[in-house]
Amino acid sequence: MITKGIRGAITVDENTPEALKEATLTLLDNMIEINNINDTNKISHVIFTTTSDLNAAFPAKFPRQERGWNNVAMMCFHELDVPNSLKMCLRILIVINCEENFTPQYVYLKGASNLRK
Repeated sequence: MITKGIRGAITVDENTPEALKEATLTLLDNMIEINNINDTNKISHVIFTTTSDLNAAFPAKFPRQERGWNNVAMMCFHELDVPNSLKMCLRILIVINCEENFTPQYVYLKGASNLRK
């Protein structure tokens, strides 16, 4: 068994707890479904980052509250504030314990789809 990362990103409509919750769960649910993660015990940890214009809530709060991810290690950070970079962006990195032949499928939604053309 090895460890691999699954990346994803989504833009958030506004800097409110409700908008961050919707974006976090939408992106996370898509990442879980597309990568066929049926068992959260396979998840080593999850890193959430937001651009500096998103600070209304901690994204890690929502999987704990809404999906019962109480035993998954999760941390939140801010992205580097690079000039002319995408604003209002939430990124998620799921680090998963998997078989060597597992190929992660990355997910980029809404305005973040421009990150991977």
